[in-house]
Formats: sequence, C-alpha cells, structure tokens
Amino acid sequence: MSSQKFSTEIGGRNLEVEIGKLARQAHGSCTVTYGETVVLATAVTSGKPREGVDFFPLMVDYEERLYAAGKIKGSRFIKREGRATDEAVLTSRLIDRSIRPLFKESERNDVQVVITVLSYDGINAPDFPSVIAASIALGISPIVWDGPLAGISIGHIGGEWVINPSVEAKAKSDLELFVAGSAQEVIMIEAGAKQVPEEVMFAGIQFANKHLARLVEFVNSIIKEVGKAKNETTLDSETAAVRDLVKAKVEQFLATKDLSACFDADKSKMKAAIIAVEEELNEILKADNEVSKDMRAMGLSMIDQALEVAFKKLVLEKKQRPDGRKFDEIRPLSAEVALLSRTHGSGLFTRGETQVLSIVTLGAPGDEQTLDGMEDSGTKKYMHHYNFPGFSVGEVKPLRGPGRREIGHGALAEKALVPVLPENGDFPYTIRVVSEVLGSNGSSSQASICGSTLSLMDAGVPIIAPVAGIAMGLVRDDQNPDTYQLLTDIQGIEDHAGHMDFKVAGTKDGITAIQLDIKLGGISYKIVEETLKAARIARLQILEVMAQAIAAPRQELSPYAPRITTLHIDPDKIRDVIGTGGKVINEIIDKCNVAIDIEQDGTVMITSHDEEGAAKAKAWVENIVKEVMVGEIYEGKVTQIVKDKNRGSEIGAIVELLPGKDGMVHISEVDHTRINKVTDKINVGDVVKVKVVEIDKEKNRTSLSIKALLPRPAFSDTLKTDGHFSDSGSRPAPRDKKPFFKKFNK
Repeated sequence: MSSQKFSTEIGGRNLEVEIGKLARQAHGSCTVTYGETVVLATAVTSGKPREGVDFFPLMVDYEERLYAAGKIKGSRFIKREGRATDEAVLTSRLIDRSIRPLFKESERNDVQVVITVLSYDGINAPDFPSVIAASIALGISPIVWDGPLAGISIGHIGGEWVINPSVEAKAKSDLELFVAGSAQEVIMIEAGAKQVPEEVMFAGIQFANKHLARLVEFVNSIIKEVGKAKNETTLDSETAAVRDLVKAKVEQFLATKDLSACFDADKSKMKAAIIAVEEELNEILKADNEVSKDMRAMGLSMIDQALEVAFKKLVLEKKQRPDGRKFDEIRPLSAEVALLSRTHGSGLFTRGETQVLSIVTLGAPGDEQTLDGMEDSGTKKYMHHYNFPGFSVGEVKPLRGPGRREIGHGALAEKALVPVLPENGDFPYTIRVVSEVLGSNGSSSQASICGSTLSLMDAGVPIIAPVAGIAMGLVRDDQNPDTYQLLTDIQGIEDHAGHMDFKVAGTKDGITAIQLDIKLGGISYKIVEETLKAARIARLQILEVMAQAIAAPRQELSPYAPRITTLHIDPDKIRDVIGTGGKVINEIIDKCNVAIDIEQDGTVMITSHDEEGAAKAKAWVENIVKEVMVGEIYEGKVTQIVKDKNRGSEIGAIVELLPGKDGMVHISEVDHTRINKVTDKINVGDVVKVKVVEIDKEKNRTSLSIKALLPRPAFSDTLKTDGHFSDSGSRPAPRDKKPFFKKFNK
C-alpha cells in the first residue's frame, strides 16, 4: 500500500500529513509533521458496545517518547519512560476536550485515540500537530464522529498576533492561547495570560478562528480523498425489540414524574431525590425477565437524559435555576485566612457547598522541582497540587495517586497564579501550594484558585495582585441555537446537564487563565464574548469578598517559615566555596545546619530556621571569598611551625587567616625581643592576632607580624645582659669600636 501525502502552510511553516505508511492496522492513522516535530495519531474502535456502562468509553492517550528529543531518562536505575509526566497528561486532556464533544453520548463502543510523539525539534510544540493528527485519524476512520475540527496556538508579542509561536517566542508572549473548533464554532479553549484584558483575549480567539477555518478545510479535503465509510451502529431485530420495550417502559414511568421536583439548592437532597427515582425505575425493569442488566443500565441512563431535558426547560422556559438564584448571581461566599498556626500560610474559600482549603509551604531554592520530560528540562519553583477525596462529594473512594482530573485542575490553578508571583530575585523561595477540596458542588478548581490566593497572601508571598476564578455555564435550545441562557457560577447539576463549563480566572486588571469545555458541539463567538464580560463582573465581586479577609500580602513571613539570607560573590570564587568534591560547602551546611544554593552569577542563598546558624554560614562564606589586604588584622590559628630545610631551625609559623587563606609570621616578627625558637612564644593550635605586612602576589606569599600589634617596649628593656641591644630594639645594637685608619697613597 502506497502512502499519500498532503501539505499546507500555517504560521510560516509547512504542515505535512502522510497517510498509509505507519500503523496500517489501526482503523485510522496518520503522521503529521510541523517543522521537525513529528506525531503519529491512531484511532481504533471496538467491534461491539461495552457491556454494563452508561457512558461513552473514550480513551485519549498522549505518549511522550524521550528519544523524540534525543534524551535518555535521568534516573540511574530506570531508563525507559514510566508514568506520564504532568505535561503529557495535560496535553492528553487538551486533545480529549477537543474531540469528545463531537461524539454521540449514546455511543457505547470503546474508542481509543493514541498520539505518539516521534520527533520533537525543541521549537514547535507537539500540541498543535497532535490535535490536527487526532482529527484526521478519526475523520478518515470508520468511527462515527461529527468532525472534523482543528486546533491552533496563538501568541501576542509586542502587540502583534503570532500563529503557533515557538517555544522561545512563547516566553515573550503576553498570553499563551490554544483554540480548537470548527469553521464556525469554538469547541475548546486553553489559555494562560499575564493579566490580559477581556477584549484582547477575545481578539486573540477571533484571530484564531480565521486560521481554524482554513485548517478545517484542509482536513476535510484529506477526509474526502482517503476517508472510509462510517460504521453506523445497528442492532439485531431481537435486541432492537427489547430496547424499544425498555424505552416504552421508561417513557411510561417518566410520564408520571415531575423531575423538576428533584432540583434543590441542597446537593444532598437533590442527589437523594434522583436516586429514589432511579431505584423505583430499576425495580420496574427488574420485574420484566426480558430486560437484561445492560438494558436496565440503558433505561437508567434515560433518567439522566430526562433530567437534562427538565433542567433545560426550567432555565429556558420557566427562567429559573435549580437553586432559585438569578442567572448572574453567585452563591454565598466566605473567605478566611490563618486557619492553621504551624503552616506557613493557609486560606479557606467557600462558595455555596464548594469548600477548598489551600496551604502554602515555603522552601529553600534547592527544593525546586527538577523537570526531566520530553519537552521540559530545568527546574520549577512554583507548584500547585490539587486533591479531590471522595468525602468531598459524600462518596466512598479509594485514596490513590492523583488522576488526570486532579492533575488538570492543579495545573489550571497554577497557570492562573504564576503571572502574579514575584520575580525570583525578589522572593527566592520555592513555593508549594496544596488545595484540599473539602466539599464540592461545582467549580472546585476555581475555588482552589481563590483559596490559594488567600493562602499566598497569608504566607507573606508578595504577589502582584489577588486572583479569583469563576465557572460560567450555558443552556441552549437544541433546536434553536440562538436561544440560550448564560449561567454565572454553575453548580454540579448545571455543569452536568448544561452545555458548557467556561472557567475564567484573573485579577481586577485582566485574565490569567481560561479553560473552556463544551458538552456537545460548539459555541458561537458571540457567546464567548458575552461569557468573558459576565465572568469579569463576577470575578470582581469575588475579589471584594476575598479582600475583606486579607487585602494584601502580609509584611512578615510566618515565624515557622525558613529565612533566606542572600549575598553575592565573585563568580570566580564559587569553586572556593564549594571545594573539592563539595567538601567545603558540605562542611558549612553540616556545622551551621543550613541549606545553601549558589547561582552561576555568584548569588549565594542561605536558608535556615536558625538565625544564628544562618549568620555563621554567611560569615563563613564571606571569609572564604574575602581578599586579604595589607594592614588588615586577623585572629588565626597556628597550623604549622616552619623549619629551615638545611639547619632544622625554626624560622616561622603558618597562621590561618581565613578558610583556605594563610600567611607566615617570620621568627623576627613574633616578638620585639629576640627569640631562639618560634615555639618559645607560640605553638601549633594557638590562636594569635596578626597583622598583614606584605603580600607578594607573584610568589603567592603573605607575610604577617605579631609584634606589630604588641606594645613597643621601653628603651632600657631592650638592653640585654651581654651589653647589646636586641635586633628588634628601638636603637641598633652598637658595634665593637675599632681604631680609625685612613690610608693615604703617596
């Protein structure tokens, strides 16, 4: 089978698609190349519906391969790829959130989309070609899917819009925006921004649309040429008859129920009412022997569909919300700080039944996270982790490691707060925030943003501005898309039964993060614009409540937080501080009980809970790098008595002035009086006060004097019993008198 190639230009680079060369047994596959970044996308579906499920079983896996970037895993013991990195999980979610809305919810056949990065050039991020590849793989496969779509990355640098900015360009951009959609509608948005105004963000989304339309046309042309016929799900006559029977029984049952009565402001009451309806229907279906367990599951899923219909009627026809709020009304809010005395900072944010406790821990610069992924290398100084235990929704759930949802929500909160964090030079601490969801009825990710802002200010982290988040919802008439209603601050049922979950976080000055998820199809750009405006109004209200708890970061850190002492040294002296094999720096760390981090520019950061230990370590480092100058006075330990190599007589003593720096006191500089041996006055181990009298840089020799610091003796004290003056007296010793002869030449 020969391969087929297609190409188009986007963002000044060639986008190449090849079909039929790799992964031929997959139901749909292609490779997409952008720059020198290459991804392989495959789509596979099961031959029959999965039994006993009431949801569409879609799996999206994004596989990073370290060979793609020419890397070998840093671990000494494990060299193959292991658990997906957070970055890989986030890219998987981005692709999933883009393609999922275009599947039918009624589908029960397993579908798996796998994107494998084969080559990464370090310039072109794989997320753009991955979304394109997934769209093509699904589009050309027999899998039923209402595509295609396209995705594109947008940057904003110096007031100019940039298509698919390089990794280097993203660092200079005011925002990092990714939009997926069709030619007319938006399906998914992921954005991080530096307090960008709503109008600028919307302009970026509109800019993306112009290029999405062209990309969708390109993908469509490929599907038309090589696409396979779609496999519409068909049921055998016997199964179809039972399904019709179940459907009739459910419809008959629902005809006697007013499901809108299940809606309640109290989530537990609403949940109990819905369970009661489901159990009643389940008993009716169980009584019919012809109805299998799978058919009962299908019947119960119809309850869920009926609830969605009832919810839409409540909103669009009766103009009501389940809890009685106005469409633009936020649930009751409360904010508190300093709940935990021993932590470095804490904040509790409550919105309705959603409650999140965020805790800050400040660490040394060396506590930063090391990144060793396909795309990411280096370190990370700010980490936001999000935990969602079962008790937060009144359920029993095993406590295991974080899943994709937890990683995604933590990353969203992190993205929202990074733009307001202080520069590293101003606040060199490593910061970890953990958001514990204690109760959830929708928007827990946005509550974690609010709680984390409170905790950061409580910890004394000098953030630029407080950040708050809000989740916006949508109810739209399926028959008339122009009939819709926006909902501010959606709760659980409004998220589940509605069409949209549009999360917007930011400060009073602008947006810092966006995450848009659509349930079915897409939304118009008009709805996007209206949502951004409504979200800003709500965000400002939330910020006011947060300001009542704490208006600005505290001026002082918690007494339990470590303190960082910073000093700067000559970069050429770094090796002296570290020492051979780290001997010197490790000695300082051990004896002073501190942590020390040194930057390449000579910045030394000493972290300690003990002020005395930090001061001792600072003085130690300063002494190591200090230059000894003539005229300076030191107290040092005598480390060696120097002897004449030939005669064996003592000629001086070596005194350690500073760590790694010493000098010699000649025997003549030990005392004003003449001595025969150095050890008559000083010995190894003695601590003496010396003055630097000469530095010979060529010979790397420093001459010291003890006597220069001793009181000069009186003249008579210098006279010795032999009638001579000492060599070091105030007068020279007299010479023996001899006859004066003067020779004259004739």
